[in-house]
Amino acid sequence: MSTDRVTGPWPDVAIPPGELLAGELEARQMTQAELARRMNRPSQVINEIIKEKKEITPETAIELESVLGTPAYVWLNLERDYRYNRARLTDLDRLEEQVQRARKFPYAEMAKLDWIPTTRKPLERVRELLRYFAVSNLKLVTHTQQVAFRRSPVREASPEALAAWLRKGEIEGEKVETKSFDSTRLREALPMMREMTLLPPEEFHRPLCDLCADCGVALVFVPHLAGTHANGAVCWLNPTTSLVQLSVRHRYDDIFWFSLFHELGHLLLHGKRDVFVELPETPKTEKEKEADRFAADTLIPPGAFARLQKTQPYSTANVRAFASRLGIAPSIAVGRLQHDGLLPHTHLNGLRSKFEIAEC
Repeated sequence: MSTDRVTGPWPDVAIPPGELLAGELEARQMTQAELARRMNRPSQVINEIIKEKKEITPETAIELESVLGTPAYVWLNLERDYRYNRARLTDLDRLEEQVQRARKFPYAEMAKLDWIPTTRKPLERVRELLRYFAVSNLKLVTHTQQVAFRRSPVREASPEALAAWLRKGEIEGEKVETKSFDSTRLREALPMMREMTLLPPEEFHRPLCDLCADCGVALVFVPHLAGTHANGAVCWLNPTTSLVQLSVRHRYDDIFWFSLFHELGHLLLHGKRDVFVELPETPKTEKEKEADRFAADTLIPPGAFARLQKTQPYSTANVRAFASRLGIAPSIAVGRLQHDGLLPHTHLNGLRSKFEIAEC
């Protein structure tokens, strides 16, 4: 049994009111049978109260007040406190059963990011994790994180770390004020978003969040947790509001924009009930491939990409000229060429930029 049974502002024992009643009768040298006669109740009722088999009801409390002189509210408060304290003590046992499961979550990292209070006590960690995930048992966490996400295909993600990251997205997303989701408005906003690829994050950050909110999309940026390997995720907070969360894990601008358009593709192409999970080292589902094609074709339309392929050699000057004509950041073209195997990953990285981005 754990040694840090933190009970908070309640006693570490639950004293039944029947025990106090028995002490009162002993002090008065009154038998249970005598008390029963004075209350016009069966002796069994008094015995069951003393043995914790029956609760003290308001009617019984009033009768005890008449016979013993102790106010009825005192008996009722004793009964209430006993039931509450007993439930709290039982809850400590329930928390102790979850200590091992809680250790799988990256608690220290979450606390460092101020997502959750700092504590080293196992039971307090369990309690705080339950509050964070808004569940009564940590085993229910896997049932509450039904969202789509993109992640690195290289390593297997930690389910607990990923769940914590996704939950943070939900918490932040619920703070965003948005209009009702409108797919037409979102499609019309895509060209404006694509133009933002030319801007530094301090200039596109707020306008991008506002533009998404106007389309019914809560866009949030959640710091990457070790073990999640996630670039982005998408889900529905309610029937009229969608959530897109990005980690900016790789911090390259072309990956950021591709991840954003990938998640927006899920919103425009797939149903609200769909759950997308891209597992490491496994083939992508057709819907993940569709979202990839949507992102690629939205950032660089097929006809334009065909012209880019004919731009030889792939030099800094040629890529810059192509990007300028299309109205996108050169890094978008470099990222696409590298992804499609037309350009080594070691080439033209000077046209790609890294940045950090804060929450909206």
